[in-house]
Amino acid sequence: MGEPAGTVDAVQSAGRQDGWQGRRVLVTGHTGFKGSWLTLWLHQLGAEVSGMALAPETQPNLFEAARIGELVDSHFVDIRDSNAVTRVIAQVQPEVIFHLAAQPLVRRSYDRPVETFATNVMGTVHVMEAARQCGNVSAFVCITTDKCYENREWVWPYRENDPLGGHDPYSASKGCAELAVAAYRSSYHLNGVGHPMALASVRAGNVIGGGDWSFDRLIPGLIGAFEAGAVPQIRAPNAVRPWQHVLEALGGYILLSERLLFREPGFAEAWNFGPASDDARPVRWIVERMHAAWGKDAAEFVQFCGAIPHEAELLELDTSKARNRLGWRPALRLEEALVWIVEWHQKLKEGGDARTLTLDQIAAYRQRTYL
Repeated sequence: MGEPAGTVDAVQSAGRQDGWQGRRVLVTGHTGFKGSWLTLWLHQLGAEVSGMALAPETQPNLFEAARIGELVDSHFVDIRDSNAVTRVIAQVQPEVIFHLAAQPLVRRSYDRPVETFATNVMGTVHVMEAARQCGNVSAFVCITTDKCYENREWVWPYRENDPLGGHDPYSASKGCAELAVAAYRSSYHLNGVGHPMALASVRAGNVIGGGDWSFDRLIPGLIGAFEAGAVPQIRAPNAVRPWQHVLEALGGYILLSERLLFREPGFAEAWNFGPASDDARPVRWIVERMHAAWGKDAAEFVQFCGAIPHEAELLELDTSKARNRLGWRPALRLEEALVWIVEWHQKLKEGGDARTLTLDQIAAYRQRTYL
């Protein structure tokens, strides 16, 4: 858990060009922050990428800023619509599916619990069932969250076999989605036409990176405040989270999908992808380092004083399984990841191209980690 990140010789090769060239891949949620990064990476590897998602929610957004729509076949579909999901998957005939589409916000889940459960649970079931009936899907990676665990706020990290749960509707919906994935995996190891479909779920921490303009998240809030010359408002300065750059999680997803795709036994399971144990940091630490990376003299913030729904103060993931069995490990220390985020946004503000900035960081990450 605690070994230094960034050791090149310890990281398995992922994203092999010969394995992805011309392969049909479907990314659900490709218009979101993580989905946009993943779509660009897969396209760079030579995959024929299709996307299924709602239109981007924020302005600006990485999907439009990086012109991702020019690179993929986009289907704007609500995954709560089972018939529409089935039509898209039957049309695309993907070999690999990365399922990221979700209602991703904890605080919104308090206001919209029915939407949250319908999207995160039944939406996931709709995608899995359509994939099962498709007859062509070999590998399915379902992205959930570290918040799927029954968080007791204990001091040791959560393992993949720890109990699932959730205090809030979002966390509970993701725990339910994990149970649905496990049920499909145990019940339907073959899809509807007798073709094997390897199904895995992945749980990552607080994923951060350039091009995130999401609502109600720490890093986008800090960037917005810095650009506006304002003092950021912080809800829980002492809350500890497993922060990690988006490329760390996506590298794990791609590596796992290759094991599933090439029929390596025993990998159709649940997996944690999180930072080194000493990179689980409190919000206050993030604010201080972001201020310094941005070039501000002193770290300032105002603690939000309004009503705040329950949020866990402590959450950490045990990634021993991914390290030992997949050969995956983090390559960016958190402080360096924050510098990458600041550089991405400052270069964009200076007139840089969002697609180029994103691809450059993908290339830098792959050069560092993949031989």
